[in-house]
Amino acid sequence: MAAEKKNGKGQRDARGRFATGNSGKPKGARHRTTLAVERLLGADANKLTRKVIELALQGDSTALKLAIDRVAPVRRGRPVDIENFPKVTSAADVPGALSTLLEAVAKGEMTTDEADAIASLCSRYVGALEAVEFEARLKAIEERLK
Repeated sequence: MAAEKKNGKGQRDARGRFATGNSGKPKGARHRTTLAVERLLGADANKLTRKVIELALQGDSTALKLAIDRVAPVRRGRPVDIENFPKVTSAADVPGALSTLLEAVAKGEMTTDEADAIASLCSRYVGALEAVEFEARLKAIEERLK
């Protein structure tokens, strides 16, 4: 059946997941674009780097931005320390956690984007709890029907 095989990668289990999983790229593997750029630049990579630094030191703003972006790239996230953040072990704990986030935003201790990211994690946690609960209920019903 076509649904059992997808892209020729393997069989699915009873829940529709691939039984073998997806291991992704091996550790240390590099993207083909990166490899192509390295081949293209070859031995000139060091000369080009030195030239960019030289131009940046002479005041070339584009070269300066390029150099700074390589030395200190923009962080895509940062650890957030929230005082008195409650331990979340059940869905009932999530409203208290969200209240703590709201208070932290109101005090200027974190941005709305940071709070939104944490709230999203809380939401996914609740979704996972619901899935586990649903599975347990379904299993209990199936057992009763046997």
